[in-house]
Amino acid sequence: MRVLGFGDNIVDRFVDRGIDYPGGNSVNVAVYARRLGMDAAYLGVFGDDALGRFLREAIADTGVAVDRCAVRDGESGVSTLRVDSGDRVFLGWNGGGVTVREPLVLDSGLLDYVSSFDLVHSSVYSGSEGELPKLAGLDTLTTFDLSSEDEYRTPDYLDRICPHADLVLLSCSHLDEAATRELLAEAVGRGAGLALATRGAKGAVAHDGRMTVAAPARPLMTTDAPLVDTMGCGDAFLAGFVVSLLRAGWRRSTPPDRHQLERALYDGADAAHDQCFTEAAFGRGRPTGRV
Repeated sequence: MRVLGFGDNIVDRFVDRGIDYPGGNSVNVAVYARRLGMDAAYLGVFGDDALGRFLREAIADTGVAVDRCAVRDGESGVSTLRVDSGDRVFLGWNGGGVTVREPLVLDSGLLDYVSSFDLVHSSVYSGSEGELPKLAGLDTLTTFDLSSEDEYRTPDYLDRICPHADLVLLSCSHLDEAATRELLAEAVGRGAGLALATRGAKGAVAHDGRMTVAAPARPLMTTDAPLVDTMGCGDAFLAGFVVSLLRAGWRRSTPPDRHQLERALYDGADAAHDQCFTEAAFGRGRPTGRV
């Protein structure tokens, strides 16, 4: 089975460590799917600067294919953050650089390439909204990360995304259970095939318009290795969830049943748990300022 990350890549600059790491929502999901045994690729735009070369080489080093990506004149995206007691704290970003400013437009050749995958994933940080109707015309499943910001929860934005997505992910750790379930129902009501909410230590919930299924988070145990940081845990959850469903036979014409959704929630929790012991999104850091 094949999973494609389509859209954002970025350098995660940990100011407290003085280290730059490769990352990006779309990149991370591809890397984590590869970690779980999928054939995976990333499709997006790299800047032609030193950070762009660093990103491309680091992603390829994980076994994720990057051969169909574009390299464009411009700077790479950089997100600055620090870690407080294991939790990531975002300090800002430069807008995503050329990756977001000049995103890929899917022509017939790239659509043929995308159609060779079982699932394609993108996000609010990718500038890919206008390409979603094209993806919806393929047999390939489409998933989309709606993140946690209010600007991506408005009716207008949800109406741009949900009719073209087989699954949307919403980060809801700041919401109570009632508000989370209401948001999931709205996303499905606006056209998403399946809506998934991650709630941090409070677990996760999935809703498809017919049923709602919840599962707890997998707690860190005293026997576990020390927590490194929580970078990428939500992306790892999504990767574990969708890989589980793909292996269970999820297709657009074959929606998952309750047992498959429950199993996928637990598999996602396992993947998120394991991600807590990885530096940044998937390691491969280098000192900030290195060319």
